[in-house]
Amino acid sequence: QVQLVESGGGLVQAGGSLRLSCAASIRTFSRNVMGWFRQAPGKEREFVATISWSGRSTSYGDSVKGRFTISRDNPKNLLYLQMNSLKPEDTAVYYCAADRTLYSSGTYYSRQKGAYDYWGQGTQVTVSS
Repeated sequence: QVQLVESGGGLVQAGGSLRLSCAASIRTFSRNVMGWFRQAPGKEREFVATISWSGRSTSYGDSVKGRFTISRDNPKNLLYLQMNSLKPEDTAVYYCAADRTLYSSGTYYSRQKGAYDYWGQGTQVTVSS
C-alpha cells in the first residue's frame, strides 16, 4: 500500500515560516515526480509546487513563487516544502502527491492535479494577521 504522510503544519503569524514534510512509503520514490497542492475552505484544490525525480527541475504557482521552496531527499523518501514570508491567504490544508509514472527524463514535472495518483491526508496551515 502506497502511503504519503504530511507533517509540519500549524499556526503561525503573518511573515513567519514553516517547513512541511511528506514521508513516502512508495518504493519507487527516487523516480517519482512529486507535488504539493493546497485547498482552502470553499475553494478548489490549487497547485503549489512540483519537483522532478532528480530534483533538477522545479515549478511553482504564481502566488507562492519567490516565497516557497520545494525539495526532496531521495535516500530518505522525504519531500519538503519550505514556506517563508507567510500570508493569511496561504491558510489551507496542504497535500503532497506522487505521480506513479516513471519518466526517463530527470527534468519532467507536472503542475496538474490530474497527473498525480497518490495523495496524503493533508496538514493544516493557518496564518494569522
